[in-house]
Amino acid sequence: MIILGIETSCDETSASLVKSQANNLKTLSHIVSSQVKIHAQWGGVVPHLAAREHLRNIVPVLKTAFQKAKTKPSDIDLIAVTQGPGLIPALLIGTNAAKTLSYLWQKPLIGIHHIEGHIYANFISDKISVISPPKADQPQAGNFQKNPKLRVTSYELQAPFPILCLVVSGGHTQLVLMKKHLDYKIVGQTLDDAVGEAFDKTARILKLGYPGGPAISQLAKKYKNCHPEFISGSQIKNKKTPKQVRDNISLPRPMINSNDFNFSFSGLKTAVLYEVKKIKSNKIEKLKANIAAEFQQAALDVLIHKTMKAAKKYHPKTIILAGGVSANKELRKQLGEKIKEEIPGTEYILPETEYCGDNAAMIAAAGFYRWKNMPAIERKNSLQNWKILQADANLKLE
Repeated sequence: MIILGIETSCDETSASLVKSQANNLKTLSHIVSSQVKIHAQWGGVVPHLAAREHLRNIVPVLKTAFQKAKTKPSDIDLIAVTQGPGLIPALLIGTNAAKTLSYLWQKPLIGIHHIEGHIYANFISDKISVISPPKADQPQAGNFQKNPKLRVTSYELQAPFPILCLVVSGGHTQLVLMKKHLDYKIVGQTLDDAVGEAFDKTARILKLGYPGGPAISQLAKKYKNCHPEFISGSQIKNKKTPKQVRDNISLPRPMINSNDFNFSFSGLKTAVLYEVKKIKSNKIEKLKANIAAEFQQAALDVLIHKTMKAAKKYHPKTIILAGGVSANKELRKQLGEKIKEEIPGTEYILPETEYCGDNAAMIAAAGFYRWKNMPAIERKNSLQNWKILQADANLKLE
């Protein structure tokens, strides 16, 4: 079957055509129109401007997606659209476009949770990175060779459950346990700012521009001593808050010693603000790289420690990353090293970086799994979803 995916939850207008063959998901087209330059001058996404640009771009993006895929509307079998969460003015453009096409083309329509889409970016099988394959006595997932990083074409991904997913984006930071497809239990989440939001706000404090994640990561590389120093077991056991000092720049690791799997990044961002205020104006430029490196490592220490702590409790067979911040190279590397060191044999699957940000291919992938698990009556009723589907800015993952 061929699925048309549409994504407009924030500031990316995206359309994608994804084809399934024997449970392999191959991307036929993957079109993303970014609004970064428009929102950069404001230091963040302005909802009404985002909606205006979505309205301007949605038709050209859809046309390009079909042209690139060499596919006609009559060829598609399903339309999947981001229903929420997100910015309601932006979501309305995508959902209304999808409902219109569903009515005109008489195609089934499914609304997809945005985070579900990010999770299923890991199941797009034409581009997959697999790290830390199972031990010899464990069942293999699919047909991959033992390679530190593998990209496979026409690969049937059958990642063994349970799966623990670390969702890291501008709007969400969650640990999600999946015992089977489409079955979600949130075991930990941020109590305030998402980690991506903390990256953006820290970048704003350092006057690095928007989006903040890539800017922080690039600047951190310039710090000559920016090498990860993992938290020692004794520090955690003794309830001491571990800190890395880089030329007297030291930041906290919020909630790293809490007895749950929740996160908090608001205080970390505030700690950066206080550090900057203490530095004389003529020295701030020289210390920006130090601050960026320490901030990034502080955030990663918490993310990695909480993920490992949850993994040791729930014993997943697979750990995956999802969301925009999953493109962070240090996070991908350090989490992989920690998994290999502490829970060898656990599969570690990463989405390709082009599927980390908001995109429609991930929405189409999630739509395929939704359709695959639908009873026949629900499939039939989905032909009428153009009448009832509504955008929901606060849609829950369930």
